[in-house]
Amino acid sequence: QVQLVESGGGLVQAGGSLRLSCAASGRTFSSYTMGWFRQAPGKEREFVAAISWSGSRTYYADSVKGRFTISRDNAKNTVYLQMNSLKPEDTAVYYCAATLRIGDPLRFREYDYWGQGTQVTVSS
Repeated sequence: QVQLVESGGGLVQAGGSLRLSCAASGRTFSSYTMGWFRQAPGKEREFVAAISWSGSRTYYADSVKGRFTISRDNAKNTVYLQMNSLKPEDTAVYYCAATLRIGDPLRFREYDYWGQGTQVTVSS
């Protein structure tokens, strides 16, 4: 089992940057595929990015490709989401998630563990 705690959210102007962090408990963090999802008010939770257990494979939603970068440091039990060129439409609560399943890392139902979320607000 793993517990996840996100940090790094906040208020930023359009065009700015933020880096989200997700700290995980447990000794088996390096075995988990990690993902970032987001949910805006009145909208469904949507996939943002994911990274394989080794970091060798990354996946991105089309809406963030080229602007966001997911990475992980298994020695620190932490996954990051570097967000550049932020847009008002990126405003949402961002969630970190973890899974051991070998499935589609873009589907939120594949993930068994979730953090509490961190708010990202981008002003125009």
